[in-house]
Amino acid sequence: MSGRRPVRKAPARRAPVRRRRRRRGNGEAKLLAAGVVVVVGVSLVIALVQWLLAHWWVLVLAGVLTAAAAAVWWQQQVQRRRWEAARAHGLRFQVAQLDTLGHAEFEHAVRDLMFRDGCRDAVRTGGRGDKGADVIATDPAGRRWVIQCKHRRDGLAGAAIGTPDLQRLNGTARPVHNADVVVMLTNGRFTRDAVPFGRDQQMHLVDRHMLARWAAGSWPLWELLPKVPPPRRPAR
Repeated sequence: MSGRRPVRKAPARRAPVRRRRRRRGNGEAKLLAAGVVVVVGVSLVIALVQWLLAHWWVLVLAGVLTAAAAAVWWQQQVQRRRWEAARAHGLRFQVAQLDTLGHAEFEHAVRDLMFRDGCRDAVRTGGRGDKGADVIATDPAGRRWVIQCKHRRDGLAGAAIGTPDLQRLNGTARPVHNADVVVMLTNGRFTRDAVPFGRDQQMHLVDRHMLARWAAGSWPLWELLPKVPPPRRPAR
C-alpha cells in the first residue's frame, strides 16, 4: 500500500438558515406594509366620500368653479382662433353686408375687424349693462379702445346719431372703461351738432363712409382717424 492518505470530499454547502429567514421576513414585512397602505388609502377614500356627501355644497361649488374656468379657457381659445382666421384670410366687409346684420352681429363684426388689425384682446361686450361699451380692445401701441356701435338697418336713411348718445358714451368711456380712444361707430350718419360735440370732447365719430373705408380696406382704424392719442408703447 502507498503512503498516500485518502482524499476526503468537501461537504456540500448549505444555504444559511438565517438568510432564508431574513428574506422571508422582509417579504412578509413588505406585504404587510402594502396591505396597511391599501387599508389606509381605502379608509381615506371612504371618509372623503362620506364627508362630501355630508357637505354636498362643496361639490356644487367645485363644479361651478370648474365650469367657469372651462368657459374662460374656451372663450380664449375661440377668440384666438377667430383672430388667427381673420388675419390669415384678410377679413373684409362691404358696408352693404354690414347693413344686413343684426345689432349683435354688427358688434361682432366690429370686434373681428379690430382682431384683424392686431388687437388680440378685442372683445364684444355689448348687451345689457354694457355701460356704453360694445367693443373693447387694446391696439398694438397699447391704447385702449372703447367703441359703441349704432347699427341702422336702413343705413343713411336711418335715424341719425345725435349728441345725447355721445353724451352717454362720454360719461362712461373714460371714467368706467379707462379708454384712451373713444369711438362712436355707425353704418348710418350723425347729426350736425354731434360732429362739433365729438370734436370738443375728443371723441372719434366713424360714420358710414369711414366705416366702409375701414371694413373693406387694409388699414387699421387708428391710421384713418385724425388726432389719435400717442402710443403707450412701441408698435409691434
